[in-house]
Amino acid sequence: MDNLTHSLIGAAIGQTGLKRLSGLGMPTLVIAANIPDIDTACFFWLEGQEHLGFRRGITHGPIAMLLLPLLLTAIMIVFDRWQERRGMRPSSRLPVRPVQLYLLAFIGCLSHPAFDWLNNYGIRLLEPFSHRWFYGDSIFIIDVWMWSLLIGGYIWTRIGESRGRNWTRRGQIILTALALYVFANGAATGVAEARTAAWVKANYGIAPELVVASPAPLAFWQREMLWRGEGQYGSRIVNLSGGILPDLFEPSINAPQPNGLNDPRIAEAAHRSSEVRAFLFWARMPILVREPDGRLVLRDQRFANPQAGDRFLVVVE
Repeated sequence: MDNLTHSLIGAAIGQTGLKRLSGLGMPTLVIAANIPDIDTACFFWLEGQEHLGFRRGITHGPIAMLLLPLLLTAIMIVFDRWQERRGMRPSSRLPVRPVQLYLLAFIGCLSHPAFDWLNNYGIRLLEPFSHRWFYGDSIFIIDVWMWSLLIGGYIWTRIGESRGRNWTRRGQIILTALALYVFANGAATGVAEARTAAWVKANYGIAPELVVASPAPLAFWQREMLWRGEGQYGSRIVNLSGGILPDLFEPSINAPQPNGLNDPRIAEAAHRSSEVRAFLFWARMPILVREPDGRLVLRDQRFANPQAGDRFLVVVE
């Protein structure tokens, strides 16, 4: 997810009352919810598409989930003591309790891979013990409905807090609503993927080896369904707004076509280029396509639309 969403989730967790466990509890939660993205520093030393094989890996795995909260806790304790020595520590701040602060940092850090998993970009949750990618295929990477719920919810809880009302209950309501939204989208994706597999089999006689739901940026009731099987790939738009999950398929975006993965030029390019190797490691649905400008490139079917530009491709020839 985007970093605004991660920050809002950290704040929402704090507004359930957890921020009172320790001084600096709220900033710790918000920072911890973002800190696994320190892997973006890889852009300084990796070139081209090499970052695709590095990001959402080691800093999102189990070792990082233990060490990053420890590092953040140490920094926050040092900051608190520095402010105290200089006479700058706010008098209203609660005492900083190291154990409780680490617990908050740990919870904030865990929220990051949990929500990154929800989209179809991918995350290596077990790195470095396993290089396997995991995908939730349920929420678009920037979900304005989630923004609205979390921003509105935070304001609502803060108003309650300033007026001496039960603001922690309000925070719990917001997190419950968020969980229900995520669950509903996950359930919709699961059924849509199953129905798409059956539709492809019935219409093309192909048993898909992979079906992926790509949530729409604004229309959470729609999914772009991507499928591949028997060397072919295709996509459809599924509209979920006519009921819970009706069999309502809009006109085909593209008919089945060869994915080109049996082309020997791919192996040759991978042998000579670290960018190609990184791309193939990251790619979930690779396809070989000839661009309008004549370039032969590898794209990922998830990000093959024109709006993606050159952000998710490598040149083969």
